Amino acid sequence: MRILIVEDDPHTAAFIAKGLGEDGHTIDQADNGRDGLFLATTESYDAIILDRMLPAVDGMTVLRTLRGAGNMTPVLVLTALGDVEHRVEGLRAGADDYLVKPFAYAELSARIDSMRRRRQTVSAETTELRVGDLELNLLTREAKRAGKSIELQPREFRLLEYLMRQAERVVTRTMLLEAVWDYHFDPQTNVIDVHISRLRQKIDRGHARPLLHTVRGAGYRLGVRE
Repeated sequence: MRILIVEDDPHTAAFIAKGLGEDGHTIDQADNGRDGLFLATTESYDAIILDRMLPAVDGMTVLRTLRGAGNMTPVLVLTALGDVEHRVEGLRAGADDYLVKPFAYAELSARIDSMRRRRQTVSAETTELRVGDLELNLLTREAKRAGKSIELQPREFRLLEYLMRQAERVVTRTMLLEAVWDYHFDPQTNVIDVHISRLRQKIDRGHARPLLHTVRGAGYRLGVRE
């Protein structure tokens, strides 16, 4: 998983980052709400660990801004404020979970895993994905664009499914390697470039508006937005 940690206390941030890194996750960090909000809205994450009391922009404002913009990335709020009123406020603002400081890393890790399982359960209930005039039926394993069938190899289907689930968001090469190839290291090959090229030919060729975009220096994005 790619996880964003927004925490202004350097010791707490380092403690969390070390544990998550050892568990195989990819970590980005911000030490204030302004930078955290920027990363959360310009990058793609599987989860966000968000301190409530932050400089520049407080955690609740960050959370409400994300949810108001339609960003539904799972968020675990960290706080020293453990009373019921503050927990309820955080959950109503859109938090998926709430953890009171001080905490044990084992509990934080378990809560991250729980958020991931809940998200996978919701995703599994989807049987058809749509991006513009591109359709993907997960039950019949059929792909169509503008009503015309597209023949996909199994790996291409898996790649397209992941890109469509992340529609309009930038996905990095590391994210693709982990989600589509189940690699947790860079194999130092052009496997992603080859499959992206083949997929682009199949879904964009013959159409005036391309859907699969290369974001220079960052990764790829599938969406109708230019």
